[in-house]
Amino acid sequence: MQTASPAPSKLGLGTAQFGLDNPSSSQRGRSPEKEAADSLVIAARAGVAVLDAAVSFAGAEAALGRNMPRPNSFRVIAKTVRPDKGPDFVEAEARASLTRLGLQSADAILVQSAGDLFGPHGAAMWDRLKKMKDEGLFARIGVSAFASDDPVGLARRFKPDIIQVPASLLDQRLIVSGALTEMRSLGVEIHLRSIFLQGLLFLPPDRVPAALKGASGRLSRVRRIIAEGRSDPLQAALGFALSRQEAATVIVGVASAAELQAVLAAAASPPPDLDWDDMALDDETALDPRSWVAA
Repeated sequence: MQTASPAPSKLGLGTAQFGLDNPSSSQRGRSPEKEAADSLVIAARAGVAVLDAAVSFAGAEAALGRNMPRPNSFRVIAKTVRPDKGPDFVEAEARASLTRLGLQSADAILVQSAGDLFGPHGAAMWDRLKKMKDEGLFARIGVSAFASDDPVGLARRFKPDIIQVPASLLDQRLIVSGALTEMRSLGVEIHLRSIFLQGLLFLPPDRVPAALKGASGRLSRVRRIIAEGRSDPLQAALGFALSRQEAATVIVGVASAAELQAVLAAAASPPPDLDWDDMALDDETALDPRSWVAA
């Protein structure tokens, strides 16, 4: 059944690819920082509410800070570093991230990997995040998890404000299991990520990683269902994720302003009338990009 098109405010802009060279951008003579700057302007004007500042190096954070709209209209989410060097280092890096981003405080900081919470410094890191929240550096704290991390268990044990998890029309495990609904009932705000499953839905059959050949027939069927529904993979993936009532925010990563404009156009369209249940994959290898992304 079709529903009204979700507002752009449910979209979050992922920045993990900011600062990286994009071949199509390079051909047009556009630098990574120019792409980031234009993307931020486009996102702010469109009403995108969340900026997921998961950048991989300090220079990219500084570039975000230089180009952040002023006044800043985004709810900014930062990520922790690995806690191997202890909670003091985690806090120092969190404060340094705020400085590079040109912010005195941010909406949230998330533990970058759920596994970090169970290492030797995990408990101390979580206590330090709660301390920074009490000090007003971050309004909320949370964790980024995989489906295999038992996110419901994480929600019960740590009581985070936010949990970021992967879910897509191809990966519906946390929906089918009821995990998203249960986390929401516990008062956790849910953010969906990996809604394109590393671009798997967009890859032509001859470019599917070798490790996923077992799922290629299913993928072809999903593409056929989308085409027969007079839609395209981008619109279908966005329509599925944005229609999930359990989710407050859907994080979408882009590498260029052109990609962001395509996402916004697709998100503004009425969601396609498709049988979502019929498109879920059950291939465990295909559903875990850690096992195939480098294949």
